[in-house]
Amino acid sequence: MRVIIVKDKEEMGKRTADLIAADMKAKERITYVLGLATGGTPLPLYREFIQRNKAGELDFSTVVTFNLDEYVGLPPTHPESYRYFMDENLFNHTNINPKNTHVPDGMADDVEAFCEKYEEMIADVGGIDYQVLGIGSNGHIGFNEPGSSLGSLTRIKTLTETTRKDNARFFDNNLDEVPKYAITMGNGTILNARRVVLMAHGENKAKAVADALEGPVTAMCPASVLQLHRYATYVITKDAASQLTLETYES
Repeated sequence: MRVIIVKDKEEMGKRTADLIAADMKAKERITYVLGLATGGTPLPLYREFIQRNKAGELDFSTVVTFNLDEYVGLPPTHPESYRYFMDENLFNHTNINPKNTHVPDGMADDVEAFCEKYEEMIADVGGIDYQVLGIGSNGHIGFNEPGSSLGSLTRIKTLTETTRKDNARFFDNNLDEVPKYAITMGNGTILNARRVVLMAHGENKAKAVADALEGPVTAMCPASVLQLHRYATYVITKDAASQLTLETYES
């Protein structure tokens, strides 16, 4: 486990982009597979991706992406769907082929069949090379809420009240508008990625970060499963690191 502590979220985005860009350039395989996240946390990273792509420093023409999750019941045209989020905040501003971008289908008629297909699609391209993660205030990654199996694969999950309240800000603070279910990659799916980077900023994430990094590996803090990953990196701001006790982390 590598932990990099940075001063603010913009540096968080740059340092994370450096890690991924270096891995992209070092990889010999033509297709590079990125696992992506949504929400406020990865936005500084996506701004870096766009800037570097426009500057000719980072090429997305052969990149394939798989997003972690999507709300059940929201069409891709809904402003709060994660497909819409990704198009607006990354895909539409780079040279990535839209056909190579994959977000779970929240409108699937048979959700269980779709989840199995999503796992097969990831396997068919050789697996995820670098998985990007944020962390919820209750320690969730993707929509793997506390209590989720550490070996779980892509499936439908019921969202906790905590997570729905955290996301209500995206729905005009109207909790009734926040979906109750989501399709999410599982903890096991995330562990199968070749490399993983988790970003966190804000004092409200400090306890979750401390539990995930320095606490026991437990389903009650899903992010703690990353302690089992050979190539997992945390890039976190000073405020998000404020409850850590070890003194050996990078800066």
